[in-house]
Amino acid sequence: MAGAHATKTSWRLQEFVAHSSNVSCLALGRSSGRLLATGGEDCKVNIWGVNKSNCIMSLTGHNNPVECIQFNSSEEQVAAGSQSGSLRVWDLEAAKILRSLSGHKANITSLDFHPFGDYLASGSMDTNIKVWDVRRKGCVFTYKSHSQAVRYLAFSPDGKWLASAGDDSTIKLWDVTAEKTITEFTAHTAAVNIIQFHPNEYLLASGSSDRTIKLWDLEKFKMIGSSDVETGAVRCVAFDPDGGCLYSGASDSLRVYGWEPDRCFDVVPVGWGKVADMAICNNKLIGLSHQQTNVSSYLVDLTRVKRPGGAVVQPTEPSPKGSTLRRSYERPMTTCSGPQRVKQSSESERRSPSSEDEKEENESAAEIRNADDYHEIFQPRNHPIAMSTPVQRVEPTVVSAPPRPTATATTTTTTTHTVARPTASDPHPPGPQSPRAPPQATTAAAKPRAPPPINIIPSSRKEPIGLNVADFRPVGPEVLGDEEAQSQIKKGHDTMCVMLSSRQKNLEAVKAVWGSGDVKNCLDMAVAMNDRSIVVDLLNIVNLKPVLWKLDLCTSILPQIEELLQSKYEREERLQKCKACFKQLKNLSNVVKTKADQVGRHGSAFKELQLLLAPLDY
Repeated sequence: MAGAHATKTSWRLQEFVAHSSNVSCLALGRSSGRLLATGGEDCKVNIWGVNKSNCIMSLTGHNNPVECIQFNSSEEQVAAGSQSGSLRVWDLEAAKILRSLSGHKANITSLDFHPFGDYLASGSMDTNIKVWDVRRKGCVFTYKSHSQAVRYLAFSPDGKWLASAGDDSTIKLWDVTAEKTITEFTAHTAAVNIIQFHPNEYLLASGSSDRTIKLWDLEKFKMIGSSDVETGAVRCVAFDPDGGCLYSGASDSLRVYGWEPDRCFDVVPVGWGKVADMAICNNKLIGLSHQQTNVSSYLVDLTRVKRPGGAVVQPTEPSPKGSTLRRSYERPMTTCSGPQRVKQSSESERRSPSSEDEKEENESAAEIRNADDYHEIFQPRNHPIAMSTPVQRVEPTVVSAPPRPTATATTTTTTTHTVARPTASDPHPPGPQSPRAPPQATTAAAKPRAPPPINIIPSSRKEPIGLNVADFRPVGPEVLGDEEAQSQIKKGHDTMCVMLSSRQKNLEAVKAVWGSGDVKNCLDMAVAMNDRSIVVDLLNIVNLKPVLWKLDLCTSILPQIEELLQSKYEREERLQKCKACFKQLKNLSNVVKTKADQVGRHGSAFKELQLLLAPLDY
């Protein structure tokens, strides 16, 4: 088999049974190309290694067949949508359900994670597009413009645009922060199945059931190229990582396209049938297809494929870009101080779910089927996963990109440099490098080298520079329907009930220890609960009995008092409210004085009220 690998351009890696019933969808991890998620009619989501036939993890919780799956950019999370319109997001490192989201009224047909923030876009058969805040567990906004099912969603590399494609043969481009449509492309004559942004330039590729691929200029908002009619509907396209060409997963073949002028560089026979997803990693293209309960994986050696230049491109040579220079995306600049995988939020930062969704999330489970593979991949993820063929290690690329222009296409000369993320096969984090010319040149080295002097001051932050989380919040007050308003009120009420029930249980536990007369153990228990409200309640009781204060008690309580003093929940808000109430009561006092002179029952009531308000005059 090794000899076959040395001479063949493409071959099948493996075929395995993925589910007990028919496989309905699958997705590859984009950053590494090593992880695979499959969804089936058995309502399960299974996680696999591309080069292994044993299931790493099985995720349950959906009550209907899974229709759509997607990894986030770091492959820490996976989202799955079902026929019922519900969404579930799992944390793969923690092996647990992260969020359960509901709001669509029909099948989920498309998903995409925001490249930087904790946001998830979903499209449905109900023709709506929703953007969810995964951390705060809510729908940020809803787009309603397609007339038929939304088949594919894709965020732009800078995270500011969202492209959607539907069965209505249209492609819509949305401004995420402004919550409005930028433009609409209508050249396709059948359903649009897939869209992909160019990794660097302002280009968008689309594949359709009309058997053509079209390219769109996102500066001038016009079509700049169209492929010849293929043998079947186009369901998979992917830009080369350096942006020099476009790959199309046709029926039983891989086609390599260029643009300006339109041309086909190569056609590689691959026996994958109807390919469902593709990913590129280390000059290898991985393609997946599924039939009934089986999933098949295929590998194409891109070093043996003809690409721009008219010959086979060596892996160490940068490929030329398109003939026309276009502006590039501006990505937030971040620095890495350790391995590539960093937890986005700790458990304490995640907001508690409402009791209604908490029940659904408790029913979801992540069953680890292969502990060795799980620990190798997720704990930590900086170890390379062995492929069936040797793959040459490629250093992370450094891309120089000018700032993203506005829709009016203004010119700019400012240049920023960004550090591309390493793949899962690269255990070394990238270091910042100086800008290079030309602006979109890429560099790759086979041997490790000493990092250049760091000219960036690293800092820890929860979101990248340039991404204003407030931009994703609704700008004005939303008009809610009766059902949505009732749902929000009920969820808030249920959440508060859960919080108060938890607090009551903690107080009962503290009370049981208090009854034994051991104040020190009682206070230690309250501190261990990590609930400041319990500590405050206990302090209110201890302060009523000064005789209870002992030296050992002080050593335990003083650190907690310091945390309370530094807490953002200060009494200043209460003071201002008290002052406002005092002012209103003073105004009422003057009115009561004039009414107190009345004769009869009302007069005596006002006199009594005047006596009660008298202390306010001192």
